[in-house]
Amino acid sequence: MADVLPLVEARLRTALGEPDARAAVTFLGTDRIEVLRFTDGDVVRYATLGMSAQPMSDPTAVLADPVKGPRAELVLSVRHGVADTDKVLRPLAVLAASPQVEGVVVAPGGSLDVGGPLWPGAPFTSVLVAESGGLVEDLELGSPADPVRFLPLLPMTANEAAWKRVHGAQALQERWLTHGTDLRDPARRSVPLG
Repeated sequence: MADVLPLVEARLRTALGEPDARAAVTFLGTDRIEVLRFTDGDVVRYATLGMSAQPMSDPTAVLADPVKGPRAELVLSVRHGVADTDKVLRPLAVLAASPQVEGVVVAPGGSLDVGGPLWPGAPFTSVLVAESGGLVEDLELGSPADPVRFLPLLPMTANEAAWKRVHGAQALQERWLTHGTDLRDPARRSVPLG
């Protein structure tokens, strides 16, 4: 199958414009992961590029299928200038490499934890993976390959992550909606969970 990454980058540029910065991270035994930064007014978006090069496979499978299986890239949107969010590049690359490193299949409703703040002073150490298709349209690759999905990441505080484990992703998203939570605020507090 042809290299999907040029198609993925073209889709990101179509949806988000020209990136104003990019960084590459390579972890031992993994393919290179790039993180592209797009600035749109007071919002900055970080998108991974490289996670979709290979389909994610079930960690219990004896042999990974080189064509079939879910493919995804991650997109994080935050308000610009409130915090040093550019330091999120490495944690984002770690999350994007997790299918290769840990055999994780990243899907909507799931949680990903980086084990430390997403950026210096961030109240978030994990993210909720949201549904694709909103900001960046899925990229069809043609049968038998699955499309590349661009999955938004919603930062969660430790309390929100614990609450989500008990009540589920949908319940947390409803709570955010009910309280008018600005999920792009890099300094926001936890939503009331009582």
